[in-house]
Amino acid sequence: MARSALWVSLFLLAFASRVQSKVSQKTPSKASSSNKAALRQLSDYLFASYKKDVRPVWNWRKTTNVAIDVMIYAILSVDEKNQVLTTYIWYRQHWIDEFLKWNPEDFDNITQMSVPTEAIWVPDILINEFVDVGKSPEIPYVYILYNGEVRNLKPVQVVTACSLDIYNFPFDVQNCSLTFTSWLHNIRDINLSLWRTPEEVKNDRSVFMNQGEWELLHVLSQFREFSVGDSDHYAEMKFFVVIRRRPLFYAVSLLLPSIFLMVMDIVGFYLPPDSGERVSFKITLLLGYSVFLIIVSDTLPATAIGTPLIGIYFVVCMALLVISLTETILIVRLVHKQDLQPHVPDWAKRWVLERATVLLCIQDRRAFHPVCTQSSDISKNTENNGSTAKLNHYSCDSARDYEGRAGGATAQLQGESPLSVENILQEIAAIRQFLEKRDEFRDIAREWLQVGYVLDVLLFRAYLVAVLAYSITLGTLWSIWQYA
Repeated sequence: MARSALWVSLFLLAFASRVQSKVSQKTPSKASSSNKAALRQLSDYLFASYKKDVRPVWNWRKTTNVAIDVMIYAILSVDEKNQVLTTYIWYRQHWIDEFLKWNPEDFDNITQMSVPTEAIWVPDILINEFVDVGKSPEIPYVYILYNGEVRNLKPVQVVTACSLDIYNFPFDVQNCSLTFTSWLHNIRDINLSLWRTPEEVKNDRSVFMNQGEWELLHVLSQFREFSVGDSDHYAEMKFFVVIRRRPLFYAVSLLLPSIFLMVMDIVGFYLPPDSGERVSFKITLLLGYSVFLIIVSDTLPATAIGTPLIGIYFVVCMALLVISLTETILIVRLVHKQDLQPHVPDWAKRWVLERATVLLCIQDRRAFHPVCTQSSDISKNTENNGSTAKLNHYSCDSARDYEGRAGGATAQLQGESPLSVENILQEIAAIRQFLEKRDEFRDIAREWLQVGYVLDVLLFRAYLVAVLAYSITLGTLWSIWQYA
């Protein structure tokens, strides 16, 4: 009996000493606190039996709620060709780790501490739109609070795919999304929520660097559940980054030079249409505009799925310059003096010189009335005629004066021999025929010049209306898009 009592006493003594050692590990005594720093004691206490590979909940049916937040710091670049957006964000998330709780009174009133990220469980929340590894500073620590809350704060350079709409360039507004979701845990294990309210996230531009090309408008948030096929449901949190391009640089370097060239093309219509300077001037403008397009081709965004409106604007401006040059060539060809030109048809005189002048409100209409022409039918049988009476009659006063002078000259030569008189009369008839033809050609050229001037005014006003309508339409669209 004495021996058995001794063995029972030894067993109880060993069991008591073991329980006391475990309690001393969990609750440090004052003696141990004097020998070891409070943070060291807290670290030993928390990570003595911590398993980072297990989701930190006592009841595995309980869902871990991860609250996330995004703050846009800067828009680094927008690649329209590859549809890639590069941003620099401040990313924050926090969750409750039920295995990392302590009483601050037992550890010198410590309420929070930093621990290595690799030492604890961290949710596998990634961005779906990631297309490249960003250059982000490495933050190897997270903060834990005495109630088990873990805060993971870090800056991240995000290179994401984004569907860019460049049709309104340079007055475009882009909407790119950052989708945060867990790749392994379904919604029963990990659920997502916002750290702040949606309104605070939407209007927060406190840390945004707004000196670049892009201006931050809003950061919208949206939560939804999704499933892939018949698998479990997953939670995702989307942040829509709405940015707007500042168009001043592009308006100065792209739009203004094009507008100046188009204005010079309109001013070129005031050159005389019967001179060759207008053709050379417009050809020079067309070549200058072609060189301008070559220079700015690298500035315009290039995509395989669409063309910006400013590209269409440049093409239309080039087409207008070509139309203007074509119109100038036709007018110059119309008014150019040629010996084989026929008279202006009567219908052209009626519609162009009479009605078109009224329609175009040309003030000096008398300058466009049909001119007086000569009936240049010269008899080819003057060799058989012996007097000037058989010569054709002039219809203009200048021709009658010339005929009177020629008749007086023939009267003075009546005393000469018949053969000499006949030769002189033939020479006079030839001279009269030449002068008559020359005046007729001048009248024909004057008629076509008048028609050319009227058509030039008509085409110029039609061209001016087309340019103004096109400019007003584009200006209205760009203004609506810019301030929408």
